[in-house]
Amino acid sequence: MSQRFEITGKIHSIGDTTEYGQNGFTKREFVLLMTGENENPSFPNYIALELIKDRCALLDSYNVGEEIKVSFNLSGRLWQAQGKPERCFTSLQAWKIDRLGQNQDAAPASYDDAPFGQSFDDDVPF
Repeated sequence: MSQRFEITGKIHSIGDTTEYGQNGFTKREFVLLMTGENENPSFPNYIALELIKDRCALLDSYNVGEEIKVSFNLSGRLWQAQGKPERCFTSLQAWKIDRLGQNQDAAPASYDDAPFGQSFDDDVPF
């Protein structure tokens, strides 16, 4: 089972939604510049997160530079292709995004009704 975390930061970049494989699996990556009292601007922390399947649309109403709070699951898995060495994949899968700062009146983007630790397409190595 994956663990649940929250971080805050400014959106540094938002990737396009990409489809993988024959089954229509979709993924969208974004990068967050972490902010907060424990962050040192001399040593910025950029964190790559991902949205999968129907959650890819969560970023549609956000722009680069906006400050957000992201709820995500930390998970990892081993994968080995035939005749290749074993690899470990770590995923930060976002499932809720809240706008911070001056636009807090906007509704948060989330899928709160999704089961915690839900597994997605075990045949995909990421």
